[in-house]
Amino acid sequence: GFLPEGLANWALGGAGGQGDNNDDQQTASSDNNETQAAPISEQDMRAKRMARLAALEKKNSSNGEENYGSNDMDVDKSDAAEPMQVDADEGKKQPAVNAKVVAVAAAKASPPSPAAASKPKNTAVPDVNMAEEPAQKKPKAPSDPLARLRRKKILLLRRVLQVTFGNEPSDKTAACVHLQLDDDEVYNTDKSPNGVNIGHITDLLVSRLSLHPSSRSLQTMPPQKPGLIAYLAGCHKRAGEEWKDLKQKKKGDGSEDELCGLLEEIRKQVVSYAASSLQLPDLFELGSDSCLQLAKCLSTTTTDPSSSVTFDVMGKNTSFYYCVCEELHSQDPDAFETMVANIATCITDALSKCKSLLDESPPDTGVGGNGLLLTSALRELCTNKKAASSLTNVPSFLMPPADSPQASEWVGGQPPPQIPRGANPNQINFIRRMQEMSNARMRRSGKALEKDTVLGNVLRLGLPWKHESVLSSYANPVRRSPKDIDQISNGHRRQLELHQSKCNELIRQLVVAGEQPRKKVIQWLTDALLVNAKADAIEKDPTKISSEELLYNLSAVLLKLCDPFVSKPEKAALIDPGFVSSPKSHGGVYELTGDNALTRLGDNVSHSEDEYNPKNSFIPLCFFFCSRALALSIVPGMSSYDSTSRHVSHMAWRIRSANGDLFSDRRFNHTLQIKCAMGIVVKSPTYTADVFRFYNAAAGFLLRLDSDQLKTMPEHLVSDACAVLDFASDHTTGLLSGIDFGNSFRLTVKLLSKDCAKLVRNYNLRASLGDILHDVFLPGDGSHRNDIPDSVICDPLSGGRPYLVSDKLCQDTLAPSLLLLYGEVETTGYYEKSSHRVKIAALLKYLWDSPEHKSAFRKIAEDQDSFITFANGIINDMNDKFAGVMEKLPAIRTVQLQMANPQEWAAISEEERETIMERHEENERSVENTLKLCDTVLKMLGFLNTDKAIRDMFLLPDMCPRLANMLLFVLTKLVGSRGLDLKVDNPEKYNFRPKEMLQNVCVVFSSFADADTFQAACAKSGYYTADLLSKSVKTCRKLGLLVGESMYLFEKLEGKVEEAAKSLGDDEEIYEDAPDEFLDPLMSEFMVDPVILPT
Repeated sequence: GFLPEGLANWALGGAGGQGDNNDDQQTASSDNNETQAAPISEQDMRAKRMARLAALEKKNSSNGEENYGSNDMDVDKSDAAEPMQVDADEGKKQPAVNAKVVAVAAAKASPPSPAAASKPKNTAVPDVNMAEEPAQKKPKAPSDPLARLRRKKILLLRRVLQVTFGNEPSDKTAACVHLQLDDDEVYNTDKSPNGVNIGHITDLLVSRLSLHPSSRSLQTMPPQKPGLIAYLAGCHKRAGEEWKDLKQKKKGDGSEDELCGLLEEIRKQVVSYAASSLQLPDLFELGSDSCLQLAKCLSTTTTDPSSSVTFDVMGKNTSFYYCVCEELHSQDPDAFETMVANIATCITDALSKCKSLLDESPPDTGVGGNGLLLTSALRELCTNKKAASSLTNVPSFLMPPADSPQASEWVGGQPPPQIPRGANPNQINFIRRMQEMSNARMRRSGKALEKDTVLGNVLRLGLPWKHESVLSSYANPVRRSPKDIDQISNGHRRQLELHQSKCNELIRQLVVAGEQPRKKVIQWLTDALLVNAKADAIEKDPTKISSEELLYNLSAVLLKLCDPFVSKPEKAALIDPGFVSSPKSHGGVYELTGDNALTRLGDNVSHSEDEYNPKNSFIPLCFFFCSRALALSIVPGMSSYDSTSRHVSHMAWRIRSANGDLFSDRRFNHTLQIKCAMGIVVKSPTYTADVFRFYNAAAGFLLRLDSDQLKTMPEHLVSDACAVLDFASDHTTGLLSGIDFGNSFRLTVKLLSKDCAKLVRNYNLRASLGDILHDVFLPGDGSHRNDIPDSVICDPLSGGRPYLVSDKLCQDTLAPSLLLLYGEVETTGYYEKSSHRVKIAALLKYLWDSPEHKSAFRKIAEDQDSFITFANGIINDMNDKFAGVMEKLPAIRTVQLQMANPQEWAAISEEERETIMERHEENERSVENTLKLCDTVLKMLGFLNTDKAIRDMFLLPDMCPRLANMLLFVLTKLVGSRGLDLKVDNPEKYNFRPKEMLQNVCVVFSSFADADTFQAACAKSGYYTADLLSKSVKTCRKLGLLVGESMYLFEKLEGKVEEAAKSLGDDEEIYEDAPDEFLDPLMSEFMVDPVILPT
């Protein structure tokens, strides 16, 4: 269709009188004499826009779409113009525009009179509050009811639209934009006795929105919010607040309904204009970048929530943003999708300029703001479910599928070099740095996940310990107090936790937006875990995996998604173990074969052929994905922090040993800065508390599984729980307080039991379970650390008694399980097995002293094979390690004497000194661990052999000679020619307490004093000499090491062994000339009970 002739002439020829835009232009009369073509004027452009509004209205009317009711507006529509499309793209959908716009456009078709055009324009007066009236004397309140009504409407429009109109000085205020209207109907009492009506709202809004961005009318005090979207959002909010105030008034003068009608019309009109401007950005110059403006408005929600575009003034789903989304989606769904994509691009472009939460994107390049504000903007974008659904449809939401050609494409530059085989450490470090600095990445990789996807851009922001701003906040850490360090860390954590909460809200909104958005989010989570499958490796490839910050934030978000069923056992029952055996459900995250295969607790596990049909599919997915995310984030992060902490301690020892200064050592201070920065996340009270609760809930889930189900579970679920608790016992014991660990304890006892010994065959994992019992659940008694809170050690359901003595399964199975474990840890490593066995021995001592475990210890003697394995482990440790300790102690003493002599130490070359120090440190570490184990083993032998049944097991023919040899060997080293005279500086550092060790050995001797078998075994031992026991007895008596019956039995043993040795000598004289057939072919010993083999 076409516009009427009058409106068409106006659209092509221009019209004046709109706002202040004529201030800097020539008058229309001077332009009439020009014959050449002039550039399009501001009025012409405005005319085209108004014509476009009319065309859009016509088009939407022909499609059967209806806008707001015409009854709300006092406009005659009988002469409505035919629409004409001006500057519209062919075939493009256009927004529906209110019919009032058409009427206003037609009314503006005739230019104003010259007198009106020549009227002087009024400029704003600064420094006047928005709520104040002009400075001149206020007129008296009119007594005429119509005059009062007109005045109310004018003041209402000032408050809501922040505009004024009219020719009188009292009609203006510096806080509002003054509009020059073509027609005086709005303020002419003859034409409008009742003042402003619904039909005038469009005229006022169009006049306000048609102003040029540089118009002097917009220079108010306080300043106007820039752009079109922020202004319309403010009008919408203020209209809602005024409407609520009017509705809440108990008494009125009868004008409330009419005023409420004006406010309702304002709310409808501003939403319609905002939707049209977002669809057609060139509709108004103030809205030329409407999507960017809306993105900026969304980013301010955190700083001013009550004034945000998503604030529901009049109840749920009444915010400006929600209404605009619904309006635009109803007009044109494709345009709505485009709007969401454009806003998301604006926000993600700004996010890409931030490397951490401490950085800000410059506002002159886009949305601007820091990572928290930009994440909040995305979160607010998704408060409308249609917008959330549209966000998941943008091309950058997901990476290419794994089997697509695009997945292996490189973007961002040339692929960085890979580490060749045989590279030395310096080459490896250099190539790693090149890989980290490179922006090149495959389209499907961990690096692409955080750089090229919407959620990756959000989750990658954090507080990386390598970031200069983070490290600089811990400057000069050696000179800072622990309290000062904690305050800095807590400040960083608050910022990080706020960001993580926004990330969680964003993903929750996407999940609840509908089935399709939920599937897209699940696919993104699956991809994130798959491309980062190697993030827990010792040597990570930065070109293939995401940053630590993304993985930390991902685990934090998943922890929050798991919170409803972690805190409620009835919901935790919905976790279906079949998830890990269903490739279709886990998407390859829990694969059994290939490079990314995950080890299971049991052997011979395969994917289930049964159909996976859980009652709730989302809860199992959240649980198992969360466990995998934790395995890739917090677990390796805690390990790295622990290594850095040990490195800091070692550096401090080296510096002090060299008489250096910790305060001035730059390398030490930098390493300590790194440790502090790494602790921001791994020692966060909120985050670690969520981790502890998750693993306790996971333990409860594993406890209810039968053996067939339990063996299919991923092994890392148990090993990660052990690693987290082990880290907490070393670094964050205070954070354990107030958290329930009952399920964790019961699962540990169950997995250590004999029934599960064949199921869980990983001895390293079983050893870790034993360590957890010692480090976390063993009550302190002065012999080991006791800073674990009682709320962790004790069971509140048993009157506050420790779990180790109150749990029924523990009473029945733990003591035999620990004896079995003592032998199993032999394969865990040279240093590791010593540490494990020290802890097992301490647990056994505690259980031995508890009456609740006596019956279990009596059962130990019934399993002869298990006991012999345990006993052989004890004897092997003592024979193997004690001799080495006795050799290394003199070497340690030699180096100490060298270092104590500055002249002798300085005479040695630097290279030789370094070699000596490396060997010295190795000796110290070895002696410290070994002596602690030896002392523990001797104590364990002492208390175990007080029980006759166990003592009889040690007197078996295969065990007794080995036990006697081991005890005499230790005794020889301790009371030999140089035993007690052996000295080292600071012997307590090495756990070297020779008097205490001698006491423990003699206690064991005294417990076997009456056993003839043991006496004979001592006499036969090659370590026995005539004066060895005699000297030991004298030393014990002199130092008071044994008293009472123990001393008496030890003295008695001396005589008994001497008699046995004499008897043995007599027998040897008899057997001396024995024929060869009576001698053992291998040992050449006389055979007491020979057996002829059938050969």
